[in-house]
Amino acid sequence: MFTERADRVSPSSLVDLNARIAQMIRDGVDVIKLNIGEPDFNTPDNIKQAAIAAIEADFTRYTPTPGILDLRKIICQRLLDDFGAVYKPAEITVSTGAKQALFEAVMVLAEEGDEVLIPTPCWVSYDEMTKIAGATPVLVPAKTNPEERFHLDLAAIEAAVTEHTTAIMINSPNNPTGVVYNREELEGLAALAEKYDFWIISDEVYEKLLYNGTEFVSMASVAPQRSVVVNGCSKAYAMTGWRVGYAAAPQALSKKLQGLQGHVTSGINAIAQKAACEAFGGPQDSVEAMRQQFAARLEMMYTRLSAMPGITCARPDGAFYLMPDVTSYFGKSYNGKVINDSRDLADYLLDEARVAVAPGDSFYAPGYLRLSYSNSMENLTEAMNRMEHALLALEG
Repeated sequence: MFTERADRVSPSSLVDLNARIAQMIRDGVDVIKLNIGEPDFNTPDNIKQAAIAAIEADFTRYTPTPGILDLRKIICQRLLDDFGAVYKPAEITVSTGAKQALFEAVMVLAEEGDEVLIPTPCWVSYDEMTKIAGATPVLVPAKTNPEERFHLDLAAIEAAVTEHTTAIMINSPNNPTGVVYNREELEGLAALAEKYDFWIISDEVYEKLLYNGTEFVSMASVAPQRSVVVNGCSKAYAMTGWRVGYAAAPQALSKKLQGLQGHVTSGINAIAQKAACEAFGGPQDSVEAMRQQFAARLEMMYTRLSAMPGITCARPDGAFYLMPDVTSYFGKSYNGKVINDSRDLADYLLDEARVAVAPGDSFYAPGYLRLSYSNSMENLTEAMNRMEHALLALEG
């Protein structure tokens, strides 16, 4: 009845959880949401005003498929200023959010018989995008030793390469772990890509959200001729609903991305592109203000989690997630029900503590929970209180 392509794709494993949380909130239940990967801040006023000005100027027509030239020039300037990377406007493809850019990159680079390497833990859509393209996702676990937890395991990546490997998808700062890959490991990955002739699809949408003095290294500055660098407005500028992303890639590849996009969405929302011009090209003080608040929340939550019995947690350097190891609670029980895995524990915290978290199984991280600190300090503090009380109440 349906195509093989449709049958091989699985819905996001978080859909049912999110629907349940939404229903609880509609029913008046006081749920504190730590499961959402979305900034809780409003879009900065200067960006909103740029959109209003675009509407008043009747900038509401179709736009070029790759994006308006002004925006692509601003993105090129930003890549030059931030990373010393030289791109031409023809090498920029503006998309409906970073997700579209990632999807188009996979569709252009992978097909039946190909393999795409995906370091894990990873975002929930990477493997499904690969399946839609007809290729096979090859999951490569990250390092597990405490000093380098969640960093790239280059030896494991090289061991996973075959004659069918066409690309690798990476994400730094990482969702769900918050790890930020350093220059040495990215240069090592670039060397592997050159040696075995595969592409690097680099999701860098959290690159402005850095803590602890961590340096961000873009693949645009490491291996621009081997990479598709994807970014957007959603996370750093609190513009999730505006749906503006982009891909920066060598011109021959960009032409293929734009050809595909021309038959899917064509040019993206005209007004949102004008807002993005202001986001990328205007004052950045609002980004720093949000980053500082995220940093304070991170410090509080990391301290609280690390003090909870049985929990170990790697200190993240970017994004807005913590990934505590909760395996010590597996086998414990409440009301006769045993906690077998991260999904059971997430259900327990939602039912008993009214705290919504994402199970690590959804990100190929069994034994972990993902907690987002994109919520107010007051709510986060209360969530930690509830979570600690609920965990202490488990028996066994």
